[in-house]
Amino acid sequence: MRLDKYLKVTRLIKRRTVANEACDAGRVTINDRVARASADVKVGDRITISFGNKEVKVEVLDVQETIHKEDVDKLFKYI
Repeated sequence: MRLDKYLKVTRLIKRRTVANEACDAGRVTINDRVARASADVKVGDRITISFGNKEVKVEVLDVQETIHKEDVDKLFKYI
């Protein structure tokens, strides 16, 4: 799954366009490498998102195209 879509599906970033902008600005990394919005997300990847002076680090547990809001916590875990 594309990185920008994964960020939206998991609700780590609310909109896909915002996820695209964050990737273009170099604020999103996968496994400590700056990632483009089109990067492929796989189970076991570690994603870091920089929001100003705050960083969010997660590990990918599952990849699904659609999911209910209540089940989002099964897709990733915070590190």
